[in-house]
Amino acid sequence: MREQERGGRDRGGREGRQELPPQSPEEQARAICLRLLTGSPRTRRQLADALHKRGIPEEVSQQVLSRYEEVGLIDDAAFAGAWVESRHRGRGLARRALAQELRTKGVHATLVADALELLDSDQEEETARELVERKLRATRGLERDKRIRRLAGMLARKGYPEGMALRVVRRALEAEGEDADDLEHPG
Repeated sequence: MREQERGGRDRGGREGRQELPPQSPEEQARAICLRLLTGSPRTRRQLADALHKRGIPEEVSQQVLSRYEEVGLIDDAAFAGAWVESRHRGRGLARRALAQELRTKGVHATLVADALELLDSDQEEETARELVERKLRATRGLERDKRIRRLAGMLARKGYPEGMALRVVRRALEAEGEDADDLEHPG
């Protein structure tokens, strides 16, 4: 009675809330996974790592994650396909960089390979050309070697193979009227 006289607070200082019984590890694991999946898709390994960090027992994690895979809440193949499409289109990343990102997220190598098949080499080279065209304007006025290093370096950081990068840069500079001889071996 005295607690109600003090403004309806219980012993924990919470107003009008009753203590909930502690959750089982399974309930905790499901709640963690659902909260993480609400923000954005995740791989099975990302969720497993999150559960591990929160002290969920391994067998409980595996059980919950397997169930979520069965019902389609976790789908590493779909995640990989969407990742490749999004990161290639949005950031201009090439196969090598995309593969590395997917591996760090715990996507199995066969699923990575399947997802990268969605990106053909013509599409990859076209994206490299678009990236170089955008960056080309910012390099005007610089000496040729510096332009080559900047443009090829930008493509390399995005995972493009050296041969493709140099070919795309050479063509862009030639189209601009720049002398691109000796471009195969910039020094």
